Amino acid sequence: MQQEKQTIKDFAAFCTKEYKDDNNELEIIKEFASNYEPSNAIWWYTRECFTYKMLNKALRTLNGDIIVRMGFFLRDVHRQIQELYEKQVSQYDGKPFKVYRGQGLYADDFKKLEKNKGGLISFNNFLSTSSNEHESFIFAGRASEKEGMVGVLFEITIDPSISSIPFASLKEVSDSKTEEEILFSMHTVFRTGEIQKFGDNDYLYQVELKLTSDDDEQLRQLTDSIRKEAAGTTGWARLGNLLLTIGQLDKAEELYNTLLEQAVTDIDKVVFYHQLGVMKHHQRQYKEAVSFYEKSNKLMIQIRPANDPAVATSYNNIGLVYENIGDYTKALEYYDKAVKICKESLPENDPLFASEYNNIAVVYKNMGDYSTALEYYDKALKISKASLPENHPSLCTSYNNIGDVYSQMGDYNKALEYYHKDLEIAKKALPDNHPDLVTCYNNIGVVYKNIAENSKALEYYAKALKICKAILSENHPLLASLYNNIGLVYNNMGDYPRCLENYREALKIRESALLPSDPLMAISYSNMGSIYDSMGDYSTALEYFEKALKIREAVLLPNHPDLATIHLNLAACYERIGNYLAALKALQNAFQIQEKAFQVDNPAFAFTFNRFGSVYRASKNYTMALEYFEKSLSAFQKTLPDKHPYIALAYTNIGDVNRLMRNYEKALSFHQKALDIQENVQCDPSYCATTYINLGETYREMKDYSTALKYLQKGLHIREQQLPKYHPDLAAVYHRLAKLYLATQEYNSAMNNVQQAVDIAQEKLASNHPHLIEYRETFEDIRKKL
Repeated sequence: MQQEKQTIKDFAAFCTKEYKDDNNELEIIKEFASNYEPSNAIWWYTRECFTYKMLNKALRTLNGDIIVRMGFFLRDVHRQIQELYEKQVSQYDGKPFKVYRGQGLYADDFKKLEKNKGGLISFNNFLSTSSNEHESFIFAGRASEKEGMVGVLFEITIDPSISSIPFASLKEVSDSKTEEEILFSMHTVFRTGEIQKFGDNDYLYQVELKLTSDDDEQLRQLTDSIRKEAAGTTGWARLGNLLLTIGQLDKAEELYNTLLEQAVTDIDKVVFYHQLGVMKHHQRQYKEAVSFYEKSNKLMIQIRPANDPAVATSYNNIGLVYENIGDYTKALEYYDKAVKICKESLPENDPLFASEYNNIAVVYKNMGDYSTALEYYDKALKISKASLPENHPSLCTSYNNIGDVYSQMGDYNKALEYYHKDLEIAKKALPDNHPDLVTCYNNIGVVYKNIAENSKALEYYAKALKICKAILSENHPLLASLYNNIGLVYNNMGDYPRCLENYREALKIRESALLPSDPLMAISYSNMGSIYDSMGDYSTALEYFEKALKIREAVLLPNHPDLATIHLNLAACYERIGNYLAALKALQNAFQIQEKAFQVDNPAFAFTFNRFGSVYRASKNYTMALEYFEKSLSAFQKTLPDKHPYIALAYTNIGDVNRLMRNYEKALSFHQKALDIQENVQCDPSYCATTYINLGETYREMKDYSTALKYLQKGLHIREQQLPKYHPDLAAVYHRLAKLYLATQEYNSAMNNVQQAVDIAQEKLASNHPHLIEYRETFEDIRKKL
């Protein structure tokens, strides 16, 4: 940049504030501001002062603010190492030699190193080593004495005849010219060899490392993909990529706008417009993202060949935005353009194809076309396996994506299989606190939540939360997502106070970190609505659902599926308060959106048909209820396995309507079909409770009172474990038990149960709610018998 001197002054001013109470460092900072030159960067790096401390802290913690301020220094140190390497490499006469490094590793990190024997290891900083083995061993020994640490003496073999990452002897340029120091540039990659313990000391080891060569196939595959991911026309552009990667979006925007103002060539403008598009995409400002991407694309097709892979990437990014706003037709249009270009210009196993196929698969998954989604994910996985090392993090993405599809299909065993493959690679390839591990733990937690293994779900969410708290600010949106997921588990468990506590924590974070119109705010409002709905506080639930709808309508296309979800939530709430006309209107809104957004066999229709059936059943229109429940079953059967819990839900709903229509044999048949699934697969126990209660009511109407009592008590037992004391769903069971005891002339038991039903309904339902009216009528019938 032109303002290089000003950048140095700004950095010095920043450091002055950081070290305002350290007079010695303040003097050194003044010296730095006056005397610093790129040619003495290493001298400043090796000097025991603020430069070394701040740079290593920034790289260790990925502090974007400091990294930006020290970008010039990072560049200068690397360039000087490169210059020294070119001068010195001939002095080694091509003969291998050894250097050493003594340091401490946390015990867990050392275990990972042991498991990765023969694999690759990279250091995320400038790596200082020494030709003095004895002094390095002393450093390792001291580290081993610290609690929780393992001392490691790295013995590094360097073959100077191999072209590799630059390294340099610092004897002539270091602040301490007596040290025999060899400094490697950032991200040097080594292959691990033998790992041996020193004597009987379990906390002191020697680890052999060998500097990898450019023709190391595993390294070549790894670094090629990383270089593509971190591509940039200048060091400053690459710094912007780093800031995007670590979530420092404001700093990245500031940097790219400055670079755009100073851009001279169209090539630079293409890059900077593109990166601004990436940033706006991250911020979910989709209109702005499309605008920047299209500016980049317009310039690119003027200066690049029509079949250049870079043009494909541009189309791909535009498609991704349309996917995010729910315009799947547009998304597929741009993804198809990208694939067409790739087929004209790249070999069929190029990694870019994997990216394109993954994106197409996501669209089909969102459209509910799971078989086509799996087809494209499998194509992507085959390419990735052929072109990447077996422990490359990109394979994690493929396994995770396939796991997602199986999870949505309800094949939870398959989902866990792929999620654990994802986790296994991530644990080997990534540090313990890497954000990708959060995704792994979270996805496994989601599956366990869906199969009601709540303790396991909470265990994995806790692992994800621990990482987030260690590496993220306290108001980071990812923390909010985890609190939401934890809340969902407590909702499943019927622990509504703890569910509400986690939802509130998520909402608090999002309110402090996001704009009021951010789509994630809508998710929080929807979750708050759901918990109040579950607690029977329907008026508060409606308030939150309306807030969520307002945001969704402001930022999404009119036919985005997320709008349909909000309308479905509203419909369920209106049904529970007995406002069936409002419920049907909300359902019609949801259905009209889905008709425009989805293909006819999308499973989303099944949920909408199910809710239609539920509303018609509640309003006693049993013919329409049966029609919609049968539509729901048919839609589920087109896309889900035969034993999926949702198919069981459809069976029990059809059975219940047949009961209401007095088709008792049909009712029993469908309820038994439901139980055959629910009692033999992993699913939410509340589904079983519903079937037991419906069976109990069927047997009561058939006057088989002993069987009826058995099933009603089984259903009540599950609901009492899951729901708070004054939940309307408990009132429904108490009322059914009251009617059973009334029929068997056990009037005291009948009165006890109907009293509980009336008490709950009076607390939670409107005075004119049909259920409360019915419970009071039953109360009067029983009272007359006493």
